[in-house]
Amino acid sequence: MLVAVAGGSGSGKTWLARELQRRLEPDAGLISLDDFYCDLSHLPLVERARTNFDSPAAIDWVQFETSLRAIARGETPVLPGYDFTQHTRAPRTRRWQWRPIVLIEGLWPWVEPALRGLFALRLYRQAGTTLRYRRRLDRDIQHRGRTPEDVARQWTAQVEPMYEQHVVPQRATADLVLGARLTPAELGALTVRIRAL
Repeated sequence: MLVAVAGGSGSGKTWLARELQRRLEPDAGLISLDDFYCDLSHLPLVERARTNFDSPAAIDWVQFETSLRAIARGETPVLPGYDFTQHTRAPRTRRWQWRPIVLIEGLWPWVEPALRGLFALRLYRQAGTTLRYRRRLDRDIQHRGRTPEDVARQWTAQVEPMYEQHVVPQRATADLVLGARLTPAELGALTVRIRAL
């Protein structure tokens, strides 16, 4: 059973997916759409850094769909990883370990219409712009080697325009829209709902 968690950058979708995985252990595994960014190792680093990673065009959709369909059939494909400091595929890969519940988180896991039907449940994480920006700023500085100026420039030029164009429309096809702050009771109810699918 595949469960998708979508939302804008900094909306808390990764936290939610990890929290659901923790609550559903040992029955749930987690996949990040981020691991399926296209490999840019053939480009100079300066050019890689200019890539719009907030556009769905940056994803290897063929590999993502192939992997999801294999997992849905009960197979254990090898999944890629991504190095955000170099903008290339990471040398590490992992073989999927079968789990009855598969959580998939990312900006747009069901933006491709052909993928929507694969998910038993589509969750959309809604959060305000200020909160999302603050979280993005913290993450990119601490974990991706970016400067505050780089983050601000990318936010204005790419993140927010792509959010409006590609992320927000998924809300209309979500099964459930969740706010930026979830109570333990809400998380508990969501966990029960997933187990009951």
